[in-house]
Amino acid sequence: MKKWIQLLFTLLVLFLLVACGSNDSNQADGADKEDSPSGTLTVYSAFNEDHALAAVNKFQEETGINVDMVRLSAGEILAKVRAEKDNPQADIWFGGPADTFEAAKTEDLLHSYHSEVAEDISEEYKDSEGDWTGIYVGAIGFATNQHFLDENGLEAPTSWDDLLDPAYSNEIVMAHPSSSGTAYTALYSTLRAKGGDEEGFAYLEELHPQVQQYTTSGSAPGRMVGLNEVGAGILFAHDIIKFQQEGFDDIVLSFPEEGTGYEIGAVAIIEGAPNEDLAQEFVDWAAGTSAQEVGHEANSFQSLTHPDATPPEGTPDLEEINLIDSDPKEAGERRQEILDRWDNEVNN
Repeated sequence: MKKWIQLLFTLLVLFLLVACGSNDSNQADGADKEDSPSGTLTVYSAFNEDHALAAVNKFQEETGINVDMVRLSAGEILAKVRAEKDNPQADIWFGGPADTFEAAKTEDLLHSYHSEVAEDISEEYKDSEGDWTGIYVGAIGFATNQHFLDENGLEAPTSWDDLLDPAYSNEIVMAHPSSSGTAYTALYSTLRAKGGDEEGFAYLEELHPQVQQYTTSGSAPGRMVGLNEVGAGILFAHDIIKFQQEGFDDIVLSFPEEGTGYEIGAVAIIEGAPNEDLAQEFVDWAAGTSAQEVGHEANSFQSLTHPDATPPEGTPDLEEINLIDSDPKEAGERRQEILDRWDNEVNN
């Protein structure tokens, strides 16, 4: 009888131990679930689609956070965020020139966040109030088609004035500055390069008849040059190099010697973001080296802002380009004024 009592007692102890272990396991699982990210982050991205997809996939892989990504031009994102101000539909604005972010900031469309990861990034590449963080830099360049140059006895343009040559009549393509952050950067750069608004707009009036069309996408002119559809395009140098690497061997890259403008590409949290905590994680990630080095996978050639991030081979050396002293804050605050004048005096 005693043996049976001992056996029952042993079985009871084992049962209690298993039950407690199971309970501890469930609690641990519950803690993991509570600590793990939940929800879906919505990202509006102005990167080229292949870069945007590569970045989003890497972010999901490294953080476990789900992402819905919508690819738009920077100007389109600004218009969309503006339209959704009272009922924000997205959490993150990812990519595009900082002057467009500055325009959004003046309308209280961005949510301030100082990322600890971004502390290593130079102050010149960040908004002092934390509304946006710079993650790459790109300079405006000229893309010309070698066949076009040969047929017209021309060298690749090295001045803004070279584009006024009669050979370029109806042969230049650039994006529309209202829809494209690239084109607005080029527009603002021209005003700076020419010494002021009056001189700049006088030049733009001369350039306008040379332009065959204004595209929605900032990078589209490069592809058109590569396909020999036009003689020249005005766009970011990193996009020109991307087309060259993709096999458009007839594209020639050059820069205006009197100076060219540049963008500070940024990331920001949209004011009223439905998933603010997840959005902060995205900004932290975007400011770090892993995110900034996605260009190696996506064949993108922007210069990078994090000092420990390494850009892909072939990225333009900004030290060798005459960059105009640019002010994203002024460019953003004056954006609508400059666009309105361009529409009224140039594109009419």
